[in-house]
Amino acid sequence: MDLRHLRYFVRVAEELHFGRAATQLGISQPPLSQQIRALEDELGVALFERTSRRVRLTEAGEIFLPEARKALQQADHAAEVARRAARGEIGELALGLLSSVLFVPAVASALFRFRQAYPAIRLDLRELSLEAQLEALAEGDLDMGFVRSPEPPELSHGLMATLMLEEEMVVAMRRDHPLADRATVAVADLAEESFVLYERRLGAGFNEQLIRMCRAAGFEPRVIQESGGIATLLGLVSAGFGITFLARSLSVIHLDSLVYRPLAGNDTLSRLWMIRPVRPSLACRQLQAMFVPALAG
Repeated sequence: MDLRHLRYFVRVAEELHFGRAATQLGISQPPLSQQIRALEDELGVALFERTSRRVRLTEAGEIFLPEARKALQQADHAAEVARRAARGEIGELALGLLSSVLFVPAVASALFRFRQAYPAIRLDLRELSLEAQLEALAEGDLDMGFVRSPEPPELSHGLMATLMLEEEMVVAMRRDHPLADRATVAVADLAEESFVLYERRLGAGFNEQLIRMCRAAGFEPRVIQESGGIATLLGLVSAGFGITFLARSLSVIHLDSLVYRPLAGNDTLSRLWMIRPVRPSLACRQLQAMFVPALAG
């Protein structure tokens, strides 16, 4: 059924006058009459009773009118949805991230700005390890990922990595630790310490960085406990099980018994990478653009 026929029918039904309806539609009366006849033939029913003196809707026409209006409204809505989708104003973005990433002010700010600018785009945030994110991105199940890694991650064809920021690493220790009074702590001074780390399956990015930094300082870290998340990790430090390294952004997590101290030495930075397809969606590009002012700030 031609939408144009429905628009013609609704206008004639509202005016009950072919001449006025034709004028408003910007066509002459004979073609309008022909289009209405074509619609009636397609439906197999008469929609109007026509006499030389008046035009009125038949019973079928009365019932058909609200349905025609709804069909036109739905068609207009569908067209607008398509246009908004083409402009990147509607849809869904699936983002993979590590739990620590949301503590980075630039990331939280960019996500906030994006949601304010594009409220009709649903952000599906999925907490995944580095390996799980790379697999999901390669399979097209994620639109973008955020991972921590000392070096650019090895990527499948069609993906690219952008270094978003570098953060200073800190050591988390008990407030009564012998090194807690120092302004900074050298990694080499921690050779005799016990360490608590994330579980390796989580692929949080800190383990690799910690081990790398310790080896560069000339020792192998003595890991006595692994944790399933940042809360448990810091709880273990607070309980005296050991110390750990974190990105500086996580030092906003306050526990009375803990202190965070910057690490002195070479390559004591945590690197945050954005992973996305080489040819991202428009919405993906719009989200990436939000990080420019956020990182500049």
